[in-house]
Amino acid sequence: MSQARTPAYEDGRIRCDDKAVTIRRYYPWGSKRIRYSSIRGVERLPLTGANKVRKWRIWGSGDFVHWWNLDVRRPRKDVALVLDVGHTVRPTITPDDPDAVERILAEHTAGSGSRA
Repeated sequence: MSQARTPAYEDGRIRCDDKAVTIRRYYPWGSKRIRYSSIRGVERLPLTGANKVRKWRIWGSGDFVHWWNLDVRRPRKDVALVLDVGHTVRPTITPDDPDAVERILAEHTAGSGSRA
């Protein structure tokens, strides 16, 4: 009897398993699942200084480039991760442990790694 594999990361909004990252509350009707093979790169976006105003983007987009999933705890966070999936609009997430998610994404995205 096989058991479901424990995800590498899970915080209630972001889940990283062996095939993809799932962003919960991405759409009003549900989640977005992005296969690691679709991710071209990951950018670390500080939510401090000039970007401090982005902390208050609880859901949606204010600039037609970044799309934020619903995260009511975002105002208390300091780092976001922007996923380059080859489209103009980029999923932008604020996991509870951004270092862990960034590491997992770097491990699973062949050759793309992170860029600052």
